[in-house]
Amino acid sequence: MKTIEDLDVAGKRVFVRADLNVPLSGGTITDDGRIRAVAPTIAKLLERGAKVVVASHLGRPKGEPDPQFSLAPVAVRLGEILGRPVAFAADTVGESAKATVAALADGEVTLLENLRFNAGETSKDDAERGAFADELAGLADLYVGDGFGAVHRKHASVYDLPARLPHAVGDLIATEVGVLKRLTEEVERPYVVVLGGSKVSDKVGVIDNLLGKADRILIGGGMAYTFLYALGHEVGISLLQKDQVPTVLEYLERGKQNNVEFVLPVDVAVSASFPDTKTHAPVEDFEIVDADGIPADKEGLDIGPKTRALFAEKLADAKTVFWNGPVGVFEHPTFAEGTKAVAQALLDSDAFTVVGGGDSAAAVRILGFDEEKFGHISTGGGASLEYLEGKTLPGLAALEG
Repeated sequence: MKTIEDLDVAGKRVFVRADLNVPLSGGTITDDGRIRAVAPTIAKLLERGAKVVVASHLGRPKGEPDPQFSLAPVAVRLGEILGRPVAFAADTVGESAKATVAALADGEVTLLENLRFNAGETSKDDAERGAFADELAGLADLYVGDGFGAVHRKHASVYDLPARLPHAVGDLIATEVGVLKRLTEEVERPYVVVLGGSKVSDKVGVIDNLLGKADRILIGGGMAYTFLYALGHEVGISLLQKDQVPTVLEYLERGKQNNVEFVLPVDVAVSASFPDTKTHAPVEDFEIVDADGIPADKEGLDIGPKTRALFAEKLADAKTVFWNGPVGVFEHPTFAEGTKAVAQALLDSDAFTVVGGGDSAAAVRILGFDEEKFGHISTGGGASLEYLEGKTLPGLAALEG
């Protein structure tokens, strides 16, 4: 794949497909990690005299404009990070976009409105998607793919547009791919994987592939209760995917055959109801119970202190760690201790540590950890997992052509 150093960008309109899909609350950005991650690529292009046209999706609008998913707040924050004005186009390929791009001088930047406000961006129809890509191509001379969080999507701006313009990868994607290769090729061992999040079904592919690569797999979060149930334990009203039990049993057996150690919670924090993650109201009936003794009327919401110590022990000698998914409801302080403990154990180890995007990356920032102390914090949870599953990612394949 070509990098931006291989492109002559001076005086050229450079379309940068970024991933600026940041969380918003009432129009306020609550985590700007993805904006900060792509800013160096944009800054480098601007310094070289490019006219930069940044584009991204945000949320899941239904192929038409929806104010709650506008990228307008992102344009403001991007300008603050870059230290220069960012013009904002009120549409994607309409009159505002054309006029805003036409007005750019060398070294200036604009952000287009949400790409998913146009149905062609996500269409499964090749012709409709291609027609939208043709319109986007009219706004630029060169294409730089740097939205790692979207490269697993076969979307117009990710997959079809690179075929229409000279293209290269941005620094962010180049870094992400380099990190993922360290997790799949010539891995330094012991290699420990921590998987959390709510559903086993979301992680089936990655577990399947890691059974031939990892030395230990630590299971937390909502998905842990399906594992515990598969072993014959009652899990109360905890999140449970009964349809995944046969798959879990198969993986546990394959783990034994491949000398891959599965580490499950030995104690959990439970409550009779899900906590209020907005007001952080106190949880009166919270208690710690053994993992095989969850009361029938309560649900597991975090790993307990014995499990935190166990996980830390299993991470202590690691040389490579991949972590995807919080191990509890970290958004509420009562159930954040497990996720805090995992993050701290990563920092305490001598391993190359990779935080695999999504909620894990958000947790690291929200819980106050210094991002710079981790080996790498990915900007693409879904993309990282699909890469580790061994899948071909459409956006990366397009950039290789």
